[in-house]
Amino acid sequence: MAIAAATVIVPLGILFFISGLVVNLIQAVCFVLIRPLSKKTYRKINRVVAELLWLQLVWLVDWWAGVKINVFADNESFNLMGKEHALLLPNHRSDIDWLVGWVLAQRSGCLGSSIAVMKKSSKFLPVIGWSMWFSEYLFLERSWAKDENTIKAGLQRLRDYPQPFWLALFVEGTRFTQAKLVAAQEYATSQGLPIPRNVLIPRTKGFVSAVSHMRSFVPAIYDITVAIPKSSPSPTMLRLFKGQSSVVHVHIKRCLMKELPEMDEAVAQWCKDLFVEKDKLLDKHRAEDTFSDQPLQDIGRPAKPLLVVCSWACIVGYGALKFLQRSSLLSSWRGIALSAFILAIVTFLMQILILFTQSERSTPAKVAAGKPRMTGRVQQQ
Repeated sequence: MAIAAATVIVPLGILFFISGLVVNLIQAVCFVLIRPLSKKTYRKINRVVAELLWLQLVWLVDWWAGVKINVFADNESFNLMGKEHALLLPNHRSDIDWLVGWVLAQRSGCLGSSIAVMKKSSKFLPVIGWSMWFSEYLFLERSWAKDENTIKAGLQRLRDYPQPFWLALFVEGTRFTQAKLVAAQEYATSQGLPIPRNVLIPRTKGFVSAVSHMRSFVPAIYDITVAIPKSSPSPTMLRLFKGQSSVVHVHIKRCLMKELPEMDEAVAQWCKDLFVEKDKLLDKHRAEDTFSDQPLQDIGRPAKPLLVVCSWACIVGYGALKFLQRSSLLSSWRGIALSAFILAIVTFLMQILILFTQSERSTPAKVAAGKPRMTGRVQQQ
């Protein structure tokens, strides 16, 4: 991490981790004291508390980096977003697809009830992973024998969720890179499948399981396609922290769950066909640099994330000032050394967060290829 970038990233990291630990503490107390008595009440409280943490990352996208997210969707689908349970099927194009999803969820009023299927190691990330665990994210091990029951139990828990929720499922199983695309193309050629150009081959076992268990209480699937215009650099977490803007195009198509086939094999084929169409849509976007088949929707840039970050900054800043005044931490070499150690820890944690989001450090290309021995594995971020 360059020194110039660290001067920005470290203060933001201190704010995020201190406020995040406060959020984690509140979540833990509510989990122990309230959830055993009323899961519904716990979920309602956690929805608000988790949003106080997630809004800081939405602020990072909206206000600090000024990322422009253009949403292309028909009016009916756009107006229903946030008003119903939905299963989201996005492609995994950039390092911050999950943040783009959070921005859309915030605009739709369901940021605190947004859930995703994640790899198991995600829940060990300080603050952010812990908050995801309290928020009932599904953490998988990439082994169907181990994950089948985890998915079933996790999805059944959502049946009585009190507010509209979004569940994001990245069926490509890993973030898109050119190396992974080549591997996917080689596999498609060997199996006589449509050769992808802009997406990876979806792994459908987790999707089939999700449809099987959610069909009765989730009315819609949102087919979400993310693309980066030619004139814009691809957004990354490091670019966000540096305040460097990007443009992201998001195409949303609403599909009715009740219209999906009944048989598991047909549901799996439906998902594969969806990604073939998504590939064609991305070809068209590459040619036109826009999604011309749907109207552009105005999602605005609300002040709520800015107000939350300013409030956290005042609270944390005031608390830190009072602590320094009472403890005289910086008046001794021991205190200075302790402060330097804390800053080093924050820098290290921010470095982990940035590296964790990088596409090139995600699942290796051989996994993305969808080789025969991997067909039983579950897709996750």
